[in-house]
Amino acid sequence: MEFKRKNKTQLLSKIATNDRHGENSPYFDGWKAYDNNPFHPTQNPNGVIQMGLAENKLCFDLIKKWIMENPDASICTAEGVDKFKDVAIFQDYHGLKEFREAIAKFMGRVGGNKVTFDANRIVMSSGATGANETIMFCLADPGDAFLLPSPYYPGFARDLRWRTGLEIVPVDCKSSNNFRITRAAMEDAYEKAQKWNLNVKGIIIANPSNPLGTTLDIETMRSLVAFVNEKNIHLVCDEIYAATVFDSPRFVSVAEVIQDMDCCNRDLIHIVYSLSKDMGIPGFRVGIVYSFNDDVMLCARKMSSFGLVSSQTQYLLASMLSDDGFVGNFLRESSKRLAKRHYVFTKGLEQVGISCLTSNAGLFFWMDMRQLLKEQSFKGEIELWRVILNEVKLNVSPSSSFQCSEPGWFRVCFANMDDKTVEVALNRIRAFVLDRENQESNRSKRCWRKKHLRLSFSSTRLYDETIMSPCMISPHSPLVRAKT
Repeated sequence: MEFKRKNKTQLLSKIATNDRHGENSPYFDGWKAYDNNPFHPTQNPNGVIQMGLAENKLCFDLIKKWIMENPDASICTAEGVDKFKDVAIFQDYHGLKEFREAIAKFMGRVGGNKVTFDANRIVMSSGATGANETIMFCLADPGDAFLLPSPYYPGFARDLRWRTGLEIVPVDCKSSNNFRITRAAMEDAYEKAQKWNLNVKGIIIANPSNPLGTTLDIETMRSLVAFVNEKNIHLVCDEIYAATVFDSPRFVSVAEVIQDMDCCNRDLIHIVYSLSKDMGIPGFRVGIVYSFNDDVMLCARKMSSFGLVSSQTQYLLASMLSDDGFVGNFLRESSKRLAKRHYVFTKGLEQVGISCLTSNAGLFFWMDMRQLLKEQSFKGEIELWRVILNEVKLNVSPSSSFQCSEPGWFRVCFANMDDKTVEVALNRIRAFVLDRENQESNRSKRCWRKKHLRLSFSSTRLYDETIMSPCMISPHSPLVRAKT
């Protein structure tokens, strides 16, 4: 039997079978629990509610309305079928010109039109997953390392290192300063990597942050750019949540930051983007690599042949994103709906004493459950997570999945469900917290009673002994034996 298992393993590649994918974590286990028992309001009301998947379903109606009003944008309609023969044939790795121009314009608009992006630097990829891996293949060799501020997206283990052979070195950020990235933390991680004999090739950040739901301020961005320039390493900015900002401060792209910085080596700066989160269309698999480095751009374009965006998708999105009226309305309405949903969830949690990190972007918030841990450890965190997943039936993701240095935080996704499911989820977590508090209160009362009774009993005996024997009690007295 052992021979068969070993022989079977040898038939597969080391890349395919190594354990660096990161799938063996509570983050993905929560997804599996949901898949095995998905919530449905009527067919399975006691199922698991998916709050571990960062999907944006709040503006599907706007996209549907545009598609209905613009049937000629699709080659699969009577109005657009005449374009079929032009779109269905082979397209080169550059992609459709109108698609690249529309994406570049959209990226600029999301950033407040502070930067003009060059359509010729748009390199396609199959989603942000493919884009992240592509840029890593371009910048580093197996065994090289990238610094990554934690807590960070669990999928980065797969995207950045599974097939590339790269290493990730966490930059530990703390709740004491709201998990802000500091120069000291970056230096510490860089020195740690050197002690481990790792060749650091760069830093990768997510702005806005996943899982924190916060945007990086300009000073932090400038500090990051200065750091990579001093070390002569790369800075990759994953900006896939750029248009999910629903409160101040605004999103600032690294492309805007470097415009005002003197002595900045732009060859070190790269951006990963996608429409999966901002437009809520992850199934379209639209990922983008944008580099200020000509050599990286050329390499990435060659590699893009392994994960191009279909021409049909390019054609449809080029038309949609070129509609200025639609884009403007979509961005405004999306921001309003995200803000409302975020408010409903976080205020609902506040009612039972659960606080969250102040955030202004993303499709999630960072929930503080440290007060509910039986012990302040990652073991205590996983114990609490299992109760929430298996008994409360909510798939929220524990901080250990995000390589956070502090246990007790959970990422909660809020934009992937309808309003009625939100109510169910809030009711479940409120009931759980209140029940937990009642149990703790009853436990405290029982402990108080036991302690009170012991003290009363002890005081009475001591008082009686004093009356009976005001002098020092002999070691041979039965009263001494009674006390021991």
